[in-house]
Amino acid sequence: MENSYFDTPQGRRIAYRRSPGSGPGVVFLGGLRSDMTGTKAEFLEREITARGQAFLRFDYSGHGASSGTFEEGCIGEWAEDAFQAISTLTEGPQILVGSSMGGWMSLLMSKRLSTRIAGIVGIAAAPDFTEDSMWAGFSPEQKKQLVDAGRVEVPSDYSDEPYVITKHFIEEGRNNLVLREPLPLAYPVRLLHGTDDTDVDLSVALRIVDHAACEDLQLTVVKGADHRFSTDACLAMILEKVAEVSALSG
Repeated sequence: MENSYFDTPQGRRIAYRRSPGSGPGVVFLGGLRSDMTGTKAEFLEREITARGQAFLRFDYSGHGASSGTFEEGCIGEWAEDAFQAISTLTEGPQILVGSSMGGWMSLLMSKRLSTRIAGIVGIAAAPDFTEDSMWAGFSPEQKKQLVDAGRVEVPSDYSDEPYVITKHFIEEGRNNLVLREPLPLAYPVRLLHGTDDTDVDLSVALRIVDHAACEDLQLTVVKGADHRFSTDACLAMILEKVAEVSALSG
């Protein structure tokens, strides 16, 4: 499948791949510096469309084939991209499958598109990571460099190149925190988290469980699974949770 593109009202060009089908549709929301060609996105598209459901995956600006650079982006802009993609490219109820940062995006969409959401499946969901993981984890020297120079480089386990984290990225992230105020979720939520996840601590998933006002929220902890959550067993588990939420939404 070749990429298609649309332009957001903010002037960003977003690459996407959309497969038609029945509802509820499924939207995959990727993680930080990932793109829509990752293992989980491609697996879900293949399996979900085989079941006849609509499926959408896309790249945030500064990611993959979309316009912009990563260093210029921030949580708020990527949330705008997600809002525009779902609003423009889908119809009817949607199940949001959010991986890592995509889990944060899913919770942000719960505030902006609550009537369109049929459910959420979070995979190592990482809400508020700019504040609770990055900023909180910076050394005094890194914080000073970020304030004085406007940027700091942090190593990545997934690339030879470090992440460039800007002062704007951290400060703007504070405008989009979701675990500081009531978070009503009026639909099924399924969270998956691995015990060997060294990027997002299990305590984050427990905070979501404690914080969310949701009548049907379940957390599954998978022994031995890491942050990628991309083994065959993990992929099957994601698909199972999507099917479960789809059945509850039918």
